[in-house]
Amino acid sequence: MTSPSSLSPKASPLSSANPTSSPPKMINPFNSISTNTQAWSGFRSSDHYNHGFFSAKIKLPSDYTAGIVVAFYTTNGDLFKKTHDELDFEFLGNIKGKAWRFQTNIFYIDDVPIREIVRNDEMGADFPSKPMGLYATIWDASDWATSGGKYRANYKYAPFVAEFTDFAVHGCTADPLEEVTATECAERDDHLAGADFATLTQKQRSAMARFRSKYIYYSYCYDTVRYPVPPPECVIDPVMRQQFKETGRPKFERRHRRFKQKSQVMGTRNYGNQDEE
Repeated sequence: MTSPSSLSPKASPLSSANPTSSPPKMINPFNSISTNTQAWSGFRSSDHYNHGFFSAKIKLPSDYTAGIVVAFYTTNGDLFKKTHDELDFEFLGNIKGKAWRFQTNIFYIDDVPIREIVRNDEMGADFPSKPMGLYATIWDASDWATSGGKYRANYKYAPFVAEFTDFAVHGCTADPLEEVTATECAERDDHLAGADFATLTQKQRSAMARFRSKYIYYSYCYDTVRYPVPPPECVIDPVMRQQFKETGRPKFERRHRRFKQKSQVMGTRNYGNQDEE
């Protein structure tokens, strides 16, 4: 990915793909959020959802964006301070000439599945189970976002503007406290539980494997220093395990050194329980 980028993340407690029927409700054909101070800005849905399909195209700020984070996510942290659920897609800014990075826990990007989490009994209450609202935000996270805080936001390049278009919301609204779902949810539930949402095809799984082998630069599932016992949602692949260090970082320093040397010759240029890509 390069900056600025046009991306299409889809967030859902279910593994999801583009729907083939019952098209999602389109809202807010265009929104932009920006920051030119250490404050933050954003917007959120007026409803909470038990589950659903949420989509947007996002154009990220360009030029020097170190320290800036743009996020598209669902959460109920406003209501459940200590036991909140969250599914997020965070884009981490970078210095000029370097690509944006992103970290996520379960999403699609440009119709390619990035990660799938299948519920199991060991996960218990850790699996998202309470209604959540949909959010989009931009803020200054200079303390950690770029190279662990080495590079900070520089407001000489402000304002930092993120554009959100083609919003789609397809889900069942619910009262977040009483957890009462809307009466019209039965038909939507059937659609959301259909093959296009609930399962991945072999083609999608192959695409996911290719993406992860090429772009992932940290996986907490393989971080045995931080997690000697993998969290219950992690499915450990013995073959994949060999590709990661005990810190959860991939074993590809040599490849990076070769790329750096080639770039010099040719004169070219390139938080919680989440995978970073």
